[in-house]
Amino acid sequence: MSQLMIQTQELTKHYGDVKAVDHLNLAVYEGEIFGFLGPNGSGKTTTLLMLMGLTVPTPGTATVGGYDIVKDSKQIRRIAGMLPEGAGYYEDLTAKQNLSYICQLNDIPKLEREKRTKDVLEAVDLAKWADTKVEKFSRGMKQRLGIGQVLIKKPKVAFFDEPTIGLDPQGVKDIREMIFRLNKEEDLTVVLSSHLLYEVQQTCQRVGLIREGKLIVADTIENLSN
Repeated sequence: MSQLMIQTQELTKHYGDVKAVDHLNLAVYEGEIFGFLGPNGSGKTTTLLMLMGLTVPTPGTATVGGYDIVKDSKQIRRIAGMLPEGAGYYEDLTAKQNLSYICQLNDIPKLEREKRTKDVLEAVDLAKWADTKVEKFSRGMKQRLGIGQVLIKKPKVAFFDEPTIGLDPQGVKDIREMIFRLNKEEDLTVVLSSHLLYEVQQTCQRVGLIREGKLIVADTIENLSN
């Protein structure tokens, strides 16, 4: 079995009286594409935000790449990236400028920045639109740029929150193929959250079903189908 990349232990998040995430115990292994499946409001996004160290659990704990989500949140953000649902971009900047800015925020030196930006634009099939302002991009192109913003840090793990929502069938296919390619070529561990069963079946090797903040079951797609 591969090494553990993510492990949660009784991970819980309360907002007042609402339990957004309820004693979640989850394991994701290095190099896998793991699907996080549940209806809207089931706790998927809150879980991803905790795993990125962007919000603190009420009780419970988790590690990502061996780092504790509370004590080592800075280190986690060095090895992990997240594409949130409805990600924002600098519309008046070009694709290249958007990626270069993310590099600057991550203290990537100028020469390395140029190389990474070029490589990432090729990886997400936006090289020919490198100098086009993002305001002219379709929704699918913006999603590809969002994935590029995750990749620019060369992460070990990527969290994609509803990455295909609102895309046409061709856009969905493009994003799915890109995730497969990155997983294989970059050995990227992917956690993909979705409320669409079909999407998770097509893309993921294992899936965790979450409802009202509780993990119902986690298993391979094959076993769950049976």
